[in-house]
Amino acid sequence: MTNKDIHKNHKISEKMLYTAYKLFFGTLISNHRLRIINALKKKPMNVSELINKLKLEQTVISHNLKRLKSCGFVNIEKKGKYRIYSLNQDTILPIMETIDKHMSKFCIHIVSNNLKRNR
Repeated sequence: MTNKDIHKNHKISEKMLYTAYKLFFGTLISNHRLRIINALKKKPMNVSELINKLKLEQTVISHNLKRLKSCGFVNIEKKGKYRIYSLNQDTILPIMETIDKHMSKFCIHIVSNNLKRNR
C-alpha cells in the first residue's frame, strides 16, 4: 500500500497521514515499549509476567501496554482473571524482524564503535 492508497482508502489529508506515521514511529521510540515488544516476541505474557521479566513497575507496564494495544502492536486474550498480551503476529512481528535484520547490518556497528570510543 502506498501513500496514495492510504489517502484514497481513508480519505485523509497528507498532514493526517504524517500524524499517523508519527504515532506509529513514536510508539517504537519508547525504551519501555521496545522492551515489552521484545519480551512478547518470545511468548505471550500477562502483566505480572512482564513485571517479573522486565523489572518495571506495574503502572509503567500497564501504561505502555495501553499505547501498544491502541496502535495495534499487541493483542489481548482474556483467560480467566488474566489478560494475556501477545505481539501482533500479522504485522508487528514481521516489522520487528525486518528492523532487527536492518539494525544488525547497519546500526549495531555504530553503537559498538561509539562504545569503544567512550572507553
